[in-house]
Amino acid sequence: MRSTACDTRASAADLSRRGLLAAGAAALGAAYGGLANAAEKPFFQRRDLPVGIQLYTLGPDLQKDLDAQLATVAKIGFKSVELAGYLGRTPAELRAAFDKAGLVCRSAHIAPKAASGPSFSGDLAKLADELQVIGVKAAIMPILYIPDRLGGADLRQAGAQMTADDWKWNADFLNEKAAVLKKAGIVSGYHNHNFEFAPLGDTTGMEILLKGTDPNLVTFEMDVGWVTAAGKDPFALLKAHPHRFTQMHVKDIKPTTKANFELRQDPTEVGSGMIDWKRLLPAAYAAGVRGFYVEQEPPFAHSRLESAKISFDYLAKVVA
Repeated sequence: MRSTACDTRASAADLSRRGLLAAGAAALGAAYGGLANAAEKPFFQRRDLPVGIQLYTLGPDLQKDLDAQLATVAKIGFKSVELAGYLGRTPAELRAAFDKAGLVCRSAHIAPKAASGPSFSGDLAKLADELQVIGVKAAIMPILYIPDRLGGADLRQAGAQMTADDWKWNADFLNEKAAVLKKAGIVSGYHNHNFEFAPLGDTTGMEILLKGTDPNLVTFEMDVGWVTAAGKDPFALLKAHPHRFTQMHVKDIKPTTKANFELRQDPTEVGSGMIDWKRLLPAAYAAGVRGFYVEQEPPFAHSRLESAKISFDYLAKVVA
């Protein structure tokens, strides 16, 4: 009888151990399965990031039919937008339009100088108040401040004539304006084209801006299309300057684009060009980028909204 009791207790203990092992294996399998499922989710879903769009992409029709176009943008699936100017509206009208469409606007391109409308050269207290009405947290200078000495030069001409001292002046200008806007809770930044990468001796305008601006004041918005059109490597740029780029223009170009510093590229929808987004998106995230905005330059093979949808559909599904 004693032996039978011992055998019974041994069997129960063995079953208990096997139960624990089975439960542990199941838990471990569930954990690995959860990690695998998470890894298989699309890039933006896995990181709970909205896919945004720079409204410049939509062209002049946007200003004429703002509500309808924003409704379509939201229907496509975009959750956030980036302004390029005020589109002929007041800040309150813009906020109402975004709210109506269910969109948020956390970033805006603000001109370095302008005869009218918002600019970095204008009343910064007024600018900060207006941006706060809209909900904007980042004011991005989309182009260089063209030196007065260049008179009526257009952007392409000015980009070709910029000196190292001109770029240093732009860096100082950004630092000065960013210090004021920071006090109002607005982050300031700079968006590149491709002329910033033209060689100036042993440096470039982009290097001067990155090194000459205070990281505590000035951020950068990388336009991947223009970086690539300049013949430069966006991966290397992110690696060399971690956490300086906090926003990105998700812009693709065709392999037919020839490297240049003169505002030339062969544009296409995101995912249809030469840029490896499956590698670049996680690299950008690791380097500190949190605001991603689709942007496309003309000419378009489709309507602007159709092109925006093609880009969104790719990004919504891409696993990276």
